Amino acid sequence: MVNRVKIGNDIELKDRLVAINRVTKVTKGGRTFTFAAIVVVGNGDGVIGYGLGKAGEVTAAIAKGVEAAKKNLVKVPVLKGTVPHEAEAKFGGARVLIMPASAGTGVVAGGAMRAVFESAGVTDVLAKSKGSSNPHNLVKATIEALANMRDPKTVAQNRGVSLTKVFRG
Repeated sequence: MVNRVKIGNDIELKDRLVAINRVTKVTKGGRTFTFAAIVVVGNGDGVIGYGLGKAGEVTAAIAKGVEAAKKNLVKVPVLKGTVPHEAEAKFGGARVLIMPASAGTGVVAGGAMRAVFESAGVTDVLAKSKGSSNPHNLVKATIEALANMRDPKTVAQNRGVSLTKVFRG
């Protein structure tokens, strides 16, 4: 249940570089260096995406990563600066656990996960990465966990309950 988002020219996305990997290919003529960059883009209001760019120069790899990320956007629920409920996800060897936090806690997460949360506009969250620390898999697992979260309003509508009745008692 991933909500893909079509973005027009009116929404401004900010990009964050997560990791750069230098790849060396040894040929008869010597060593050839290429760069792979994983980039996360987001509007700070629940729309995020990630992309991988590969090129002979770092700046070109980052630019390709940003273009790839813009084609892979997902809408995630952000409720008062935090996530609506706990979530777990796994991608490859990376496992992530995401929990909501009270206001003022901040983003308690590692590097790759932090970039995803800040791009999505999440300001208070507790997150733990278990297993692999590979930034590619961590970013993918974090976005998968966020994309599978359910918004309280839609859950209430599906159940046929008004949110005002739930919070009044």
